[in-house]
Amino acid sequence: MQFENTLEFARSLDEKDTLKNFRDQFYIPLINGKESIYFTGNSLGLQPKTTQDYVLNELEDWANFGVEGHFHARKPWMPYHEIFPQQLSKVIGALPEEIVVMNQLTVNLHLLMVSFYRPTRRRYKIICEAKAFPSDQYAMESQVKYHGLKYEEAVIEVSPREGEYAIRTEDILSTIQQQGDSVALVLFGGVNYYTGQFFDIKKITETAHAVGAIAGFDLAHAAGNVKLELHNWNADFACWCSYKYLNSGPGGVSGIYINQKHIADSSIPRFAGWWGHTKDTRFKMEKGFEPIPTAEGWQLSNAPILSMAAHKASLDIFEAAGMDNLIAKGKLLSDYLFFILDEINTGSAKKLIEVITPREEKEKGCQVSMLMLEKGKEVFEALKQHGVLADWREPNVIRVAPVPLYNTFTDVFTFGQIVKTILNK
Repeated sequence: MQFENTLEFARSLDEKDTLKNFRDQFYIPLINGKESIYFTGNSLGLQPKTTQDYVLNELEDWANFGVEGHFHARKPWMPYHEIFPQQLSKVIGALPEEIVVMNQLTVNLHLLMVSFYRPTRRRYKIICEAKAFPSDQYAMESQVKYHGLKYEEAVIEVSPREGEYAIRTEDILSTIQQQGDSVALVLFGGVNYYTGQFFDIKKITETAHAVGAIAGFDLAHAAGNVKLELHNWNADFACWCSYKYLNSGPGGVSGIYINQKHIADSSIPRFAGWWGHTKDTRFKMEKGFEPIPTAEGWQLSNAPILSMAAHKASLDIFEAAGMDNLIAKGKLLSDYLFFILDEINTGSAKKLIEVITPREEKEKGCQVSMLMLEKGKEVFEALKQHGVLADWREPNVIRVAPVPLYNTFTDVFTFGQIVKTILNK
C-alpha cells in the first residue's frame, strides 16, 4: 500500500477498516479529559466493557448458590476451564485437547520445564535468545541450578550480530546444530519483548527436533498478536499470559499448550494436583495420580473463576473479530507506523529514531520498538503530557503497540505528529 503522512489518509484507512467498531467495546483511558492514544497493549490490554458483567455474573451466582455454583451457576464452575480450549485453538493454532487455561505464566513455565527439561550427563543444555524476558531467564537459571548445573555452562544465549538488534534465524539454527546432542531444550519467546521480533517457531522446532531436543516457547508477547500454528509446527510445549494482547486483566490467568504426541503419555514426569486427575475417579479421593489424557492433566488446582470470567469476556470479542482479521490489521498498523517514523527521520537533518523491530512481515506483530538517538527520555516523558501512553525500556527504547482491536490509523498519525513536535522543540 502507498501510505501518506496526512490526517485525511489515516481517517480514510479507519473508515475502510472492517474492525473499526470493536474499539467501542473497550474502555479507553482518559488523559486530561480526552481519550488517550493507548499504545501499551503489549504490556496490559484494555478492559472490554463486557468484563464487568461477566465477572458480576459469577459474583451473583456465588451469592445465590454458594458451593452449588460448581454445578448450577449459569456457567458451572466445575467444568469452567473447559470453555476455553475451543476458542484459544484459533488464537494459538492448536487442537483443543492440547490446551488448558490455568495458573500464571511463570508458574506454568516451571511446570512445563519439570516435564520437558530432563537433563542428562550428555544432554543438558538450554538454547535461548539473549535478552529474554527476565522471568524466563530466572526460570531457566533456577531450573538448571535445581539439577545441579551452572547457568554459564548449561544455558547458551543466541545474540544479535554486532551492530544489529534482531537475531538472525540462521544464527539460531546454526547454534542448535553446533551444540547438537548436548541440547536438551530450545526455549525461545515467540516474540521478543524488547525488539518485537517474531521468531520462526517452525524452523526452530524442526532444527531442535533434528538434534533430538525439545522445543518450547513463551508466547507472552505472541498470543493474540501474531499468526500461530503450534500444532502444525509441531512445537512440544508453550505457555502464555492473557493480560497483554488478550485483554484479560492485570495478572490474568495463563494458558499452556502441549503437543498431542505428549498429552496422553503418563510416563512424562510432572508435578501433580487434584484437578489434573482423571475426572471419572477424581472424587473417589484415592491415592495414585492418574492424569487426564489431555493438556488438562497438567492442572494442579481448580479454576480461578473470577479471573477466568474476565478472560472469557475478551475471548468472545476475539472470536467475533476473527484472528485472521486482527493479524492483518495489526500488520498494517505497524507498517503505517514504520512509514510515519521514517517520515520523521526524512524530514530531519539527521537520523533521530532507529526502529529495531524487523520490518519483514513474517518477523513482526503489532509492537514497534524505537531506539531513540536523540532526547529519548525527554520524548517518552512528554508523550503522556500529550495524551499518549507508551512504554520505556532502558537504556533508550520506547515500545509502542498499535493494537487492532482498539487502536486506529489516526492514532498512529497523531502519534507521529506528537513525536515530531517534541523532537523539534
